[in-house]
Amino acid sequence: MADGECEKVHIVMFPWLAFGHMIPYMELAKLISQKGHRVSFLSTPRNIDRLPKLPPELENLIDYVKFPLPATNDLPEDAEATSDLPYDEVQYLKKAYDRLCDPVARFLESSCPDWILYDFAPFWVGRIAREQGIKTASFSIFIAAFLGFVGPTWAIMGGDYRKTPEDFTVAPSWVPFRTNVAFRYFEIKRIFDVLEANASGVSDFYRFGTGLESADILAVRSSCEVEPEWLKLLEEIHQKPVFPVGQLPPMDYLGEEETGTWQWIKDWLDLQKRGSVVYVAFGSEAKPSQLELTEIALGLEQSGMPFFWVLKTRRGSSDKDKIELPDGFEESVKGRGVVCTSWVPQLRILAHNSVGGFLTHSGWTSVVEALSLERALILLTFLADQGVNARLLEEKKSVTRSRGATGTDRSRGSRWPSRSGW
Repeated sequence: MADGECEKVHIVMFPWLAFGHMIPYMELAKLISQKGHRVSFLSTPRNIDRLPKLPPELENLIDYVKFPLPATNDLPEDAEATSDLPYDEVQYLKKAYDRLCDPVARFLESSCPDWILYDFAPFWVGRIAREQGIKTASFSIFIAAFLGFVGPTWAIMGGDYRKTPEDFTVAPSWVPFRTNVAFRYFEIKRIFDVLEANASGVSDFYRFGTGLESADILAVRSSCEVEPEWLKLLEEIHQKPVFPVGQLPPMDYLGEEETGTWQWIKDWLDLQKRGSVVYVAFGSEAKPSQLELTEIALGLEQSGMPFFWVLKTRRGSSDKDKIELPDGFEESVKGRGVVCTSWVPQLRILAHNSVGGFLTHSGWTSVVEALSLERALILLTFLADQGVNARLLEEKKSVTRSRGATGTDRSRGSRWPSRSGW
């Protein structure tokens, strides 16, 4: 091997069936393959078909490996991602996902990879890889602060002293530094059931704990510039090497092919003043309640500001609880605001110079996208890690915080990080 060259390796990547997980995994796969390493990216057929196209120069280094999702009576035929299902049916997706255990084991045995990077959900992968002599990395798309807040494996696996929602509204005892990173009461109440076993037979916390415990190393979507104290804490509580892989902003969105969808959006944005538009979107997962939707709509109506709102009215074909805009809303904001209920090229919208702010659910992918383009953030949390994300941003940067569950204004700020800082 010539001086300066490194040995090329084969890496398997196995994300959970959520686009908020698959996209960061794909961005990391691109970075790895740019170094000449080979990547096998595992998911289900429909999910792989919905992922962005690979850059031509990486097509020979990243292999999409399609695993048909085992059929169950609980899932609609077309449901292969969390966004295809109502919240209460995602547990059945985990049940089907766990049935990929044997097919994945056979693939690993036949392909002989050097490493496997896996998500929180396939808690059984670490055992399989260890039996086959494959090195393992638990790659978390959650930030270091969230992992630190969740705690060491002994706490995750049932030894946690926190038993009530109130216990999760303050920093846990193992955090040695002062921090306001914690859930608000209304945030933790929404997701408290992750502590309990679901239809898959195990809880999400059990998946987290088992996956972390069986990994050789921990890889985290984070950076030392943003979360140095939390990354250090993770090494201390897990006693394993922790590798921050960066924020993983999308690499090539401006090189994407022009589409008819983008053209009409661009035409509308071109008519707006520079920095005047509020972009509103809550990711692929978050669907507001009808009450929340109505309040958001009224707020946008009364603001008098131009806005572009991407609204998810239902989660998949089996979601019977469709939410609807208030009567007369679209007519009252006609010409000033746009509501779109289908897919849009979010990064292209955020990159347009008419967009000044982003009302977002605090999902980390959306946060990274907005900050990389120097857009102001207005944070409105709904589920999962979003409350912790919002608290960390409040600590690290001056952001405009959303109104809480009671409707009281929390704070405002005006400093925004540069692209180089993220």
